[in-house]
Amino acid sequence: MRLATWNVNSVRTRVDRVTAFLERSGVDVLAIQETKCRDDQFPHMPFEAIGYEVAHVGLNQWNGVAIVSRVGIEDVQIGFDGMPSWSAKEGVDPAPEARAIGATCGGVRTWSLYVPNGRQLGDPHLAYKLDWLAALRENAAGWLAADADAQIALTGDWNIAPEDGDV
Repeated sequence: MRLATWNVNSVRTRVDRVTAFLERSGVDVLAIQETKCRDDQFPHMPFEAIGYEVAHVGLNQWNGVAIVSRVGIEDVQIGFDGMPSWSAKEGVDPAPEARAIGATCGGVRTWSLYVPNGRQLGDPHLAYKLDWLAALRENAAGWLAADADAQIALTGDWNIAPEDGDV
């Protein structure tokens, strides 16, 4: 099975490029990040027209993750246990964010992850990112404890760019 991941920075803007990539690459499963659309705005039809199923979670113009697969999509899970969300305001409950979707594709538990940007040392976003990664690590350890032979692919945009020029 061929698996790829792509931060598309707006799936509606780049749907033609993404479907062209799928057609020429032979990729069976594509994990997509930064779809930047609600579920009802996701362009399912172009993917379905070339033989792919779609699982997507998006809440607004920010974030959004999807999995497109031509080897099946089963047991879709939005987010993971204990996945934190961000709130910039003290005492305000954080809004949910569309940063993780998992599904079993061709026997492989595949995750499309859009890890929060930690910005820089000392920024509150860094603590949020580290909490997010800790929750992911705890979940992954649990998945492997339940089945040591599980095939799991944690894919996506990990928001790791040591230099501004890396972006």
